[in-house]
Amino acid sequence: MMKKGYTEVIVGLFMIAGFGAFVYLSLQLGEFSVFSLEKNYTVNAQFENVSGLKQGAMVEISGVQVGKVAQVTLDQDGLAMVSMFINKDVAIGEDAIASIRTQGIIGDKYIKIINGSMDAPLQNNDMIMDTESAIDIEELVSKYIFGGV
Repeated sequence: MMKKGYTEVIVGLFMIAGFGAFVYLSLQLGEFSVFSLEKNYTVNAQFENVSGLKQGAMVEISGVQVGKVAQVTLDQDGLAMVSMFINKDVAIGEDAIASIRTQGIIGDKYIKIINGSMDAPLQNNDMIMDTESAIDIEELVSKYIFGGV
């Protein structure tokens, strides 16, 4: 009788451990981190046009992913305000340039940062002043067709 109870406890512990492992892997695959605020700092940028840029889009420097878009909102001036989570170990100079690019011809939008001098790196909640908005392909095509180019 004692052996059966011991076996049931061991099986129960394995079930709990398996469920815990499943939850952990699900959160990691979903790129959700409970401690994400400790690994990142926030940088903001204003754009005239962020056509197609979504929350969670990648942020890269020199082709290396260094963060992701945290939030895209409209500010009081009617400009798009983009907040980005940047990895703590990556420094961005205050004269950096942020531009919205497209992966491939019709791919997802992402933010490319061209880093400036490291004399004064940006701190948490600082603003990137130089930005280049997204190129709207439909607008370019319509200008070409209707003679605006």
